[in-house]
Amino acid sequence: MARCLPAGSRLVLASHNKGKLREIAALLAPHGVSAISAAELGLPEPEETAPDFFGNARLKALAAARAADMPALADDSGFSVAALGGAPGVISARWAGPEKDFAAAMARVNVGIGAATDRRAWFTCVLCLAWPDGTSASFLGRVDGVAVWPPRGELGFGYDPMFQPAGAGETYGEMPPEAKHASSHRARAFAALLASCFE
Repeated sequence: MARCLPAGSRLVLASHNKGKLREIAALLAPHGVSAISAAELGLPEPEETAPDFFGNARLKALAAARAADMPALADDSGFSVAALGGAPGVISARWAGPEKDFAAAMARVNVGIGAATDRRAWFTCVLCLAWPDGTSASFLGRVDGVAVWPPRGELGFGYDPMFQPAGAGETYGEMPPEAKHASSHRARAFAALLASCFE
């Protein structure tokens, strides 16, 4: 059984990504939990050296929890494409380079897919909630769909404009935030976290 986070708690969001911070803060708000970002606290971003989403989320959450001496929530997420053997996956952010140029990253994905007819793609999110004593719990969310080209929409962030979830007529880049929050990979991981860790 994971530890509970009572209403009125404050935690650190172990991320410097403004898009992720907006989404996670919006998910936390209705549950009486407030958040401060690692960037606001001046915490460095740890090197993401784990081979998978679970490892990287835990590494980031524990580093922030220990540095801030309070509970920390970290997200590790990525975009995967079947025709690329699951890439970019755990290194999705690195495909965008130091400038975080996701237009270039999406173009690289499209070039990689080439003439392949299999355009299956999915977003994965692992959320890890950690405490300064080293306790942690992790939760997985995934949404399947297809990679589209050219990208569509100015909303969202990262690879959102080239991902159309199964059963939807819009990409994540075209969906209003509330529609994306209702069903995204992050929302699914958050629902699992909520069921386990919130009073």
